[in-house]
Amino acid sequence: MSAPERIPPRSVTTAELLTRGELTVRGQIREASNAVLYCAVSYEGQEAACVYKPVRGERPLWDFPDGTLAQREVAAYEVCEATGWGLVPPTVLRDGPYGEGMVQLWIEAEPGPELLALVDTEEPEPGWKAIGFAEVGDGKTALLVHADDERLRRLAVLDAVINNADRKGGHLLPAGDRLYAIDHGVTFNTENKLRTLLWGWAGEPLPGEAVDVLKGLREALTGELAARLAALITPAELDATRARVDALLTSGMHPEPSGEWPAIPWPPV
Repeated sequence: MSAPERIPPRSVTTAELLTRGELTVRGQIREASNAVLYCAVSYEGQEAACVYKPVRGERPLWDFPDGTLAQREVAAYEVCEATGWGLVPPTVLRDGPYGEGMVQLWIEAEPGPELLALVDTEEPEPGWKAIGFAEVGDGKTALLVHADDERLRRLAVLDAVINNADRKGGHLLPAGDRLYAIDHGVTFNTENKLRTLLWGWAGEPLPGEAVDVLKGLREALTGELAARLAALITPAELDATRARVDALLTSGMHPEPSGEWPAIPWPPV
C-alpha cells in the first residue's frame, strides 16, 4: 500500500497574511506622533513583522477629518500599486487588537548610499539636487541636498499625485536596491498641501517613464482603482486626485512650491 501523497503547504500571499493573520503586539514606536504598534502577524504557519496604526490612536488634525489617516495610508498604497513602482510596502485596512487600523508590512532598512545630506557649498555636486539652505547653528547655513536618484524621482511624482503633506527624510527606507516610503496618513487633501524634501526636480520636465505611468494612472482612476479608493477617501478627494494627475500630464513638469503652504516639512527628518 503506497504512502499517502504529501500536499505541500499552500503559499500565503502577503495580502492574505496582513489581512487574515493574527496580530500580536510586540512593542510601540514611541517617537511617532500617532499610535504606532510593532506587531507580529501569523497565518497558516507563516509569520512576518508589521506595523499596526489603530484609528483610535490618531491625533486630531485641523485640516484632515478625524479618524481617516489609516484609510489614507491604504489609499496611498493602492495608488502606488497602480503605478507599478512598488515604493509603498503592502498595506491593508483591518480590525486589530485596538480596533480598525492600518497594517503595513515591516521593512527593515539597510545601510546604503546616502539619500540626503547637508553640504557646505553654494551648489550641489554632480549626482545631487538642491532642496534649499538650512540653519545649522551659530548663524551658519548649509545646503540641504538629496540624491539625483531615479527611485526618489518616482517618489516625487507619486507624492505629487497623492498630495503628500509630510515627505520627510525619515520616511525613506532603503532596502538593498529597493526604496520604500512610509507614513502616508496626511495625503489626498483637496487643497494643495504638498510638503516634501524632494523638490530637486521642481520645474523640470517629467521623465518619459513618469508620463507613461501617469497616463495609465489616469485610466485606472476611472475603473477598479477608483472603486477601491472610493471606500477610503471622499468623492471630492478622488476628483482632486484625478485633477492632479491631469495637471501633471498637461504641464509635463514636476510641480513647484505653491507659496501658499510651507514647502518643506518640519522637522525635515
